[in-house]
Amino acid sequence: MMGAPGATLPEAGRYLARSLGATLRLMVGQPDYDTYLRHMGRTHPEQAPMSYEAFFRERQEARYGGGKGRCC
Repeated sequence: MMGAPGATLPEAGRYLARSLGATLRLMVGQPDYDTYLRHMGRTHPEQAPMSYEAFFRERQEARYGGGKGRCC
């Protein structure tokens, strides 16, 4: 079963749903702002996180090169 060993069926279902949602967002290129916020709070609590709009722009630029063309 997925999730933590000994997880109940409802817990495993929630884990599967979260994992599937994250996978689908990654497949279509939608950034996961909630994951970013958790990461910032956990590993960089002294820094203010980007706004959603700034985060989205930064992820789009990282994915598509900020409008620069690609050959492949």
